[in-house]
Amino acid sequence: MSDVIDRFVRYIQINTKSDPDSESFPSTKEQFDLARILENELIQLGLQDISLDKNGYVMATLPSNTRKRVPVIGWIAHMDTSPDMSGEGVNPQFIYDYDGGDIVLNQKEKIVLSPMDFPELKNYIGQTIITTDGTTLLGADDKAGVAAIMAMLQYLVNHPEIEHGVLKIGFTPDEEIGQGADRFDVEKFAADFAYTIDGGEIGELEYENFNAAGAKIKVRGRSVHPGTAKNKMINAINIVMEIAGSLPVQMRPEYTEKYEGFFHPVHISGTIEEANLAYIIREHDAEKFEWQKGLIEKIVDLVNYKYGPSTATIELRDQYYNMKEKILPVMHMIDTARLAIEAVGVEPKIIPVRGGTDGARLSYMGLPCPNIFTGGHNAHGRFEYLPVKSLEKSFEVILKIIELYTNQAED
Repeated sequence: MSDVIDRFVRYIQINTKSDPDSESFPSTKEQFDLARILENELIQLGLQDISLDKNGYVMATLPSNTRKRVPVIGWIAHMDTSPDMSGEGVNPQFIYDYDGGDIVLNQKEKIVLSPMDFPELKNYIGQTIITTDGTTLLGADDKAGVAAIMAMLQYLVNHPEIEHGVLKIGFTPDEEIGQGADRFDVEKFAADFAYTIDGGEIGELEYENFNAAGAKIKVRGRSVHPGTAKNKMINAINIVMEIAGSLPVQMRPEYTEKYEGFFHPVHISGTIEEANLAYIIREHDAEKFEWQKGLIEKIVDLVNYKYGPSTATIELRDQYYNMKEKILPVMHMIDTARLAIEAVGVEPKIIPVRGGTDGARLSYMGLPCPNIFTGGHNAHGRFEYLPVKSLEKSFEVILKIIELYTNQAED
C-alpha cells in the first residue's frame, strides 16, 4: 500500500464530524484528536514553526533547500467531516480490479453502490476503489487531502536532493459547516499563495465557486380551534409552505448544474403558532446572486402584506463569494497546476465548484487559494468512494507543482 493510501486509511479511523449547532470552536473536540496526530507527525518529519492553536488549526513550515527565489507556497486541507452522516467507526472496503457492476456495501442492510445510480463508477473499471461499509461516510472529504499533503512532506523529507522553496502547511477545522477560515491567521501562515487539496474527481482544478448566502425565515401564526378558525387562524405551517412554493421550481439543486444557481431548503420545522424555514442560496454570477436575495426578501414582504406586518421575518447573511475575482490576477497558479496535472498523465478538468471551500474565504482574506482534486465521489454520505489511483495522482500533482515553480525560479 502506498504511503498516501496508508495515511488515508489511518486518518479516516478518527471521527472528526463537525457540528453546526455547537457554540464552541472548533465545533467538536474530536477534531483535536486528528489535529494532535498531525502535529506529532509533523514533528517527527522535522518541520519547523509547528503549531496547534486553541481553535484547532495546525500549521507548519518545510524550509527551503534551494538558493532559488521560489514563491512561498501553501498547502491546505480540512480535518472535519460532514455532519450529514456519521464518521464514527469508518470501516473502509477495498474493491480490487473493479468489474463495473454493483458493489454490495452492506449485505445485511441491502445497501448497494450501483453504476445505475452513480454512472461515474464505470470510469474506474479495472481499478481499486475504496468504499464505505454502508453505515458511515468514508471521510475522503477531506482526509484524502490531508493524506496527500502529509505524503508529499514525507516524500520530500526522504528525498532531500529534490529542490523546493518554503512550503507552508495548514490543516483547518469546521470547513464543512462554513467556518474553516473564520480564525485562520493569514499573516502567520505567510504564504504568497496556496492550494486547497479538497474533493473533486481526478483531474479537477477549480478557481470559481458559488457566491453564497443563508436565509433563516421565521413565521408567527395564531392558533385557534379549527372548528371556529374562520377569519381568525393564521397557520404558520401553511405560510412557510407558501413561501417555499413561491420560489422557482427550476432553481432547486436537483434541476441545476454547472454555472446554474439554486435555492436549497435545508431545514423546516414548526407549529401553527410558529414555523421556521432555512435556505442556502447559491449563484456564480454576482448580479444574479443579488437578484436571488432580493427575490426571497420580496416573497417575505408579500407574506407580511397578505397576513399582517411582522408575520414573517428573514435573516439573510452572505457566507462567501466567488474566488474567481481574486484568482484572475494570479492566473499563473492555474496555468502551473494545469501543466502539473498534464505532466502526471491526467486530463485537466477546469470547472466551477458547485459549493465552497476554505479557499474561497481565504482568497478574500488575502491568500489566493484555488482547489485541486483528491479523487473522491459522493461526499457526505454512505455511497462515498475513492479510487486509489485518483488520490495517488493528487499526491503526484502536488509534487509536480512544487517542481515546476522551483524550475521556473531564478537563482
